[in-house]
Amino acid sequence: MAQVTNFFVGANSGEGFRNLFSELVDVEDTYDFMVLKGGPGVGKNTFMREIGRCAEAAGLAVEYLWCSGDPDSLDGVVIPELRCAVADGTSPHVIEPQYPAAVDRYVDLGRFYDLTAAKAAAEEVKASTHAYKAAYVRAYHSLKAARQVELDAVASVAKTFDAERLDRRVKGIIARELRAKGNQRGRTVRRFLGSVTHKGYLWRFDSVDALCTKVYEFADTWELAGSALARLHAAATAKGWDTIACPSPEEPDRLEHLLIPGLGLAFVTSCPGMDYGKKPYRRVRLDAMTETEGRSRLRFQTRMVALLREEAVDALKEAKRNHDALEAVYNPYVDFDGVRAQAALEAGRLLSYTK
Repeated sequence: MAQVTNFFVGANSGEGFRNLFSELVDVEDTYDFMVLKGGPGVGKNTFMREIGRCAEAAGLAVEYLWCSGDPDSLDGVVIPELRCAVADGTSPHVIEPQYPAAVDRYVDLGRFYDLTAAKAAAEEVKASTHAYKAAYVRAYHSLKAARQVELDAVASVAKTFDAERLDRRVKGIIARELRAKGNQRGRTVRRFLGSVTHKGYLWRFDSVDALCTKVYEFADTWELAGSALARLHAAATAKGWDTIACPSPEEPDRLEHLLIPGLGLAFVTSCPGMDYGKKPYRRVRLDAMTETEGRSRLRFQTRMVALLREEAVDALKEAKRNHDALEAVYNPYVDFDGVRAQAALEAGRLLSYTK
């Protein structure tokens, strides 16, 4: 059975849409990268699913990259063994080819619109577009307010954190788990493991389990694990291991999860709303390394954060409803048979690269 993993390259946060699309592939080491162009409802998700399905059927490992706006839809598909990928290259994650045709190239699905019919529906298109964009603005306002309250709580707890105690644990883990592989530094791929969506917070810990059999869990309510994960990441790459580094959507410079597939080893963060949910190989309780003060205030702040994020999720649900309405306007005017035929053609082209 083909190995399947699931990640995000975009995420919603208090600072708006977080974007790792520029890191979706390394174009210096990619053979073929299809950048899909075309508006809502034109069949980009249909196209990418077909590419993934054909690759799986051929026994190839497939990495699915899901959309934070609609986690049932794809933003991209990567086929590492072929050094090939396909991605949605439209707003808010516009991608432009760096080495046109030689490496990356446009696939224009907009040509499958019925242009005359679409123009006749212009007012409906404009109304739904304005509505879903306005809902995203409201969602980001709520997420920003939640983050501001959360940061105050995090700063309060950090004052009593026993960083030296964690430092000793990390040194022991590095000594036990991270043997040297070679003289070359390991490469790093960055992915979001999850995002807040119209379905609430979703985390793809299934990808951790697909790639890694030994999982260390950092029980960390107050964002204390970042420095430890950074040290583990630096040690792993210095010793020659390729890694998948999963940053926080709220703070992309801070790691929340680290996967080292070559060692079958992962380090994940668990906290309320981001629970690994399985028995780890080892659990490191960072919450026990603090002398938490002002517990009643922290409880109040935690409730406020939860309420504000509920508001954000409601706004994301409204955005999804309006985007669905927008796609429903376009769908009757799309030649989906043509989209599927184009996907089949491109899938055959990709699979020919295995020969």
